Amino acid sequence: MKHQFYRLESLAQKVQAKYSGQADLQLMGLASLEHASENQLAFVNGEKYINQAKVSKAGALIVTQAYKDLLEGYHSNFLVVDSPYLAFAILTHVFERKHLERGIESTAQIHPSAIVSETAYVGHYVVIGENCVVGDDSVIHSHVKIDDFVEVGKNCFIDSHVTLTGECKVGDRVRIHANTVVGSEGFGFAPYQGKWHRIVQLGSVRIGNDVRLGSNCSIDRGALDDTIIEDGVVIDNLVQIAHNVKIGSNTAIAAKSAIAGSSIIGKNCVLAGAVGVVGHIQIVDNVTITAMSMVTKSILEEGTYSSGTVVMPNSQWKRAAVRLKQLADVPLTQLVKKIDDMQSKIESLESTLKLRK
Repeated sequence: MKHQFYRLESLAQKVQAKYSGQADLQLMGLASLEHASENQLAFVNGEKYINQAKVSKAGALIVTQAYKDLLEGYHSNFLVVDSPYLAFAILTHVFERKHLERGIESTAQIHPSAIVSETAYVGHYVVIGENCVVGDDSVIHSHVKIDDFVEVGKNCFIDSHVTLTGECKVGDRVRIHANTVVGSEGFGFAPYQGKWHRIVQLGSVRIGNDVRLGSNCSIDRGALDDTIIEDGVVIDNLVQIAHNVKIGSNTAIAAKSAIAGSSIIGKNCVLAGAVGVVGHIQIVDNVTITAMSMVTKSILEEGTYSSGTVVMPNSQWKRAAVRLKQLADVPLTQLVKKIDDMQSKIESLESTLKLRK
């Protein structure tokens, strides 16, 4: 693979940094402090990494002004920024190997009614159905299926073996990774006389701009109204979003989480790994749910919430489980009465002590 080199001064302009050192230093990529070479950049994202940075062989470091002052005796080339991690994130786009091909591969099958931009790329064995739209500069990799009446916006990246169906609408600059399905049939059934009667899902999925969906996710179409993923949402691998769910803008959902039907998640929320959310509830903006939590009722105040038990040695966990069961076997009224009795005794003791003083 042929690498492209960038001057230190040029990279500084891309992240609005002040550079210090050799302006024409040629750099070819990013690396960790431990493994960086003299033609690579590394970033220092905390004081705990200062000692590691001192011995790093990186050609230049991305630092704050305070970290630069600590490292000047050890390094001579710096990009000085307010947030090294953000600068690193921006520069990953600079050094990313980009897909530059445009056009339609010979094995792709595209319905005559579909509109595919001349600046898009459509890979081998892609199937694009009736009345679909693929916007400018979007990249559709091999074996993708875009079903009838689906729309894909501009500058999107659709990885191999993705299925877009259910007349879903995908905004601009959306990334959807391998084997994810958007617009599949929601899990809707009407129970009657001991049988489950399938409800045809008539809604769709609407995905906003700048959304990222990881691999092996499933985003179900709505039963009547649409499932909605708003702008800036980022979703990890192996996430299930059920029908009629609404995810507010800039919310992040980590791997193996699942959200049941018709729940509403607010803006700027974080659902950590393996979080479960039951159906038909609401979570307001700016809520963080820690890993392995189960959300069984609406959360109406912002903050951080948790459920479950912390990890402990198995023998301790067994004892705790027994005690928890014993606690559950005691009627609530008895517990309340005991607490009231204890409170009365405490108040009596406090009164006695005050009289003695």
